[in-house]
Parts: sequence; C-alpha cells; structure tokens
Amino acid sequence: MPSDLHPDNPARGFIVPIGGAVKKNNDAVILNRFYELSGGHNSNILVIPTASELAETGPDYVKLYQSMGSNSQFIPVDQREDCFKEEIQAALKQATGIFITGGNQLRLSTILGGTPVAKLIRQLNSEGVHIAGTSAGAAIMSEHMIAGGRSGPTPHEDGVKMAPGLGLTNKVIIDQHFRQRDRIGRLLTALSYNPFVSGLGIDENTAAFIGPDGVFEVMGSGAITVIDPAELSHSSMATVGHKAPVSLAGMKLHVLAAGAKYDINTRQVSFS
Repeated sequence: MPSDLHPDNPARGFIVPIGGAVKKNNDAVILNRFYELSGGHNSNILVIPTASELAETGPDYVKLYQSMGSNSQFIPVDQREDCFKEEIQAALKQATGIFITGGNQLRLSTILGGTPVAKLIRQLNSEGVHIAGTSAGAAIMSEHMIAGGRSGPTPHEDGVKMAPGLGLTNKVIIDQHFRQRDRIGRLLTALSYNPFVSGLGIDENTAAFIGPDGVFEVMGSGAITVIDPAELSHSSMATVGHKAPVSLAGMKLHVLAAGAKYDINTRQVSFS
C-alpha cells in the first residue's frame, strides 16, 4: 500500500497501536483515553472489525464505546468489494476516531490494501482523525507490517514474514503481544531488513499514543521495547544460510513503561 505520510503535519491525528488483550472493563484506561482523545461525549468512534472472524467483535467494541458516551458504530468490511461502497466511505468521513480490532493481519492487508477505504483512512488521519488498533490492528499501521514469524529471542534469516501496511507512519515497525509471545527475534529480523525505522515491541494491554510531532507516550500495564538500529554496525543477514541465526551489532534497546516517552524522529527517550 503506498504511503501518504505527514510526519511533520501538526494537524495529523494520533496513531495508537495497542499490543493486544486490551482491558475492556473497569480498568479500560487505554480505551478511555482514546475515547477522550476522539472527543469524549462528542466523539464518533468507528470500529473496523475486519481482522476478526468473530461476529461479536465489532458489536462488543461498539457497546463499550457507547457505554462511555460515544456515538459509536462498526462497519462490516468483510470483503474487498465492501471497501468500494459509498455508504462505508461516508460513515468513515463522519468519524472522529477509528478503531481497528485484532485478528489476522493478512485479512486486513488483503481486504483493505489499495482500496478507497485504505486511502481514506490515511487521508482522515492526516486531517486530524485519530486511529487506534489492537493486535493485528496495531501491526498494520506502519508502512511495513509484520505478518508472521517465529517466536524466540534470536533473529533468523527466515524469522519474519512481511507485508504492506496502511502506511500511517514509515518511521516504525510494530510487533504486538510482544513479551507474552517472545517476539524479539522476529522484530530484530524485520529491522535487519530495514534499519531506517525504530522497532516497537508492544506488550499486551499497553499502547503507544503517537502524536503528530512524532513523540509517543507509553500507557498501560506493560512496557514497550524500542529497538533503535540507527547505529547498526554489522549485519550478517545478506550472507547467512537459509534459516540460520543472524548476527547484529550496534543495536540500541530501550524498555519503556507507562509515562515514558520516545521521539521517533530524533530517537530520544524522556521521562515525565
């Protein structure tokens, strides 16, 4: 999916990747903050449950946001042809916040990719609409999406499968359920392909609220592992055999809990 990137656009909406298993009941601090960010009682949060094949996923999130006070609804985008329907595009244009649920990220990329809905999501975000996504909905936000790969701490030549994402940012690659599913190896593998970006490994019930200035704040009960490859001095990816482990030297790693901030443009960490 081609990117319509606005890294220095002060009018751009927030991008909020969530690591999955987000709390939905009395401790729904992440979803509450997204609700407030999207306008609170004046918000219109549109839920896109495409990644999930469970019929209740969309209605469940709608009920939650409605219980907070939002004028929320979901759009049934189950096939590519749905992304060309004028009524679905019209509903998107009324949203103050868009929430993309978890599930299978390849369902998202193969159904949304290259369609008017994908282009409209990028346009709306550039105009100030906030976009949040959990699990698969988080992974697809970046230009390059992790679509799968092996668990474990060590990067391998075949350790990750990549696919095009929505292109809301080209400064990060996002992985989710991070420490719960031991995914540091596949994130390192992805970064060895593209050392330009920072890697964000987001734990469950944890989110990065990425502002239009490129600074994100960590929120939730876990942490975000930030891997900065800017000073990568050696990678054996081009020379190792098939399925072999990869040597990487010079990577910088941060583990950031709630309240910590990271600037994806300058790669600087700060603490409140």
